[in-house]
Amino acid sequence: MAMWSRWRHAAAFCVAACLLGPIGSHAGEPHQALCANWQSRHPEWIWCDDFEIDRLNQYFEYDIRHGRFVREAGTGVGASTGMRAEFLPGDPHAGSLHLAFGKTPSEYMRPVDAGTATYRDIYWRFDLRLQPGWTGGGADKLTRATILSSDRFAQAAIGHLWSGAPPGSDPDRLYLDPASGTDESGTLRTTTYNDFPRLRWLGAAGGQTALFNPANLGTWFCVEVHMKLNRSDAEDGVLEYWIDGQLEAQRTNLNWIGRYNEYGINAVYLEQYWTSVPFSKVQQRYLDNFVVSTARIGCAR
Repeated sequence: MAMWSRWRHAAAFCVAACLLGPIGSHAGEPHQALCANWQSRHPEWIWCDDFEIDRLNQYFEYDIRHGRFVREAGTGVGASTGMRAEFLPGDPHAGSLHLAFGKTPSEYMRPVDAGTATYRDIYWRFDLRLQPGWTGGGADKLTRATILSSDRFAQAAIGHLWSGAPPGSDPDRLYLDPASGTDESGTLRTTTYNDFPRLRWLGAAGGQTALFNPANLGTWFCVEVHMKLNRSDAEDGVLEYWIDGQLEAQRTNLNWIGRYNEYGINAVYLEQYWTSVPFSKVQQRYLDNFVVSTARIGCAR
């Protein structure tokens, strides 16, 4: 009966299913709404958005990109509601969600929690899928956590997870690429967002799964990332990520911020920005089940 129920549910979204192709099984289909009563069910979670209801106004920045990055029924895991991002030839932008939490340096960076915590250790998780027929690799930018340290968006640290950034990297894989905006002792050096001349790059690490290989297109994958800041007296910071619960890559013994302690990790971005735009057709990717937490999350199965 359970299998028949799932087929009936899928049939209700036949138009979307025909457009999007077969749904893979990697991320699974939750037995109940992921974000129903999440504050009481998961007190360790900072944020939950399964996109079944509209929470977009709680992000401090949402770039809808002229209607090309939107909530849409049938585009999520199990034909649920998810976020659809559409890339156009010649345009690197396809929208973004910017979530703030904890203590922030500006009222503009509206936190989704009480706005008082200084987070030094966070996890975030989301499901990702590329449309069948997708070309060009991983689309460069995907997600990052950061320490926003001024009203001009200076960053004390950035935990990037993206594709195609390190020289000679495989565009079909995701890479950790941690960066510090302080010197080794902890003095803030950056003065604005993406202040590249003042960043200390701490060393990239590539994942094992060729996520964007043609064989994996049309399949949902569960991506989870962990960023832990170093203690003031140690180089023990961490950046690591998992796909479908399997560790893909890890960077340890990081000196993220020296003794800097004015702000903690206070933002996570989901973003679509394709620097090189190596494609000539309209194409889409899909996001669902976004969670930020102070402990391991796991996949929505």
